[in-house]
Amino acid sequence: MTQAIQQFLEKIFSHEGVVFLLSLLPVSEIRGGMIAARLYDMNLLLAWLIAYLGNMLPIPFLLLFLKKIFGWMRRRPRLKKLVDWFDRKAAKHKKAIERSAWVGLFLLVAIPLPGTGAWTGALVANFFDIRLKRSLPTIAAGVAAAGIIMAVLLYAMPSLFGL
Repeated sequence: MTQAIQQFLEKIFSHEGVVFLLSLLPVSEIRGGMIAARLYDMNLLLAWLIAYLGNMLPIPFLLLFLKKIFGWMRRRPRLKKLVDWFDRKAAKHKKAIERSAWVGLFLLVAIPLPGTGAWTGALVANFFDIRLKRSLPTIAAGVAAAGIIMAVLLYAMPSLFGL
């Protein structure tokens, strides 16, 4: 799916724009942006910076307005199901977050696997009422770590194995 989105975006935007937009999306986030950057053979630092900024752009807004948006969505029968799904998704991470809110939130965002990332971190922070001044830096650090992990996997590892 990420590849189809990437191909569509390439028709409209530069490589840097595609990396930024893929990083902005909730499914691909920094993982998708870094993969696209590597496919474009972009400079590592530039790729990481663009992907990081793209991934972080919506997060403050999500943290500030998610409760209001969810409240509005709950009043609409079709959208209520989606909010309930988000609540179940956040509840799955309850144990990790309750042990140590900021460490659990950091790890949830930092591990670059499907179903994790900044968007999920914002949902979980909202679900557990973690304050903005605590959640935003924790999510930002997690996104940075996820970007570093992706950079190592995509840029450093292939070099070590001569790929």
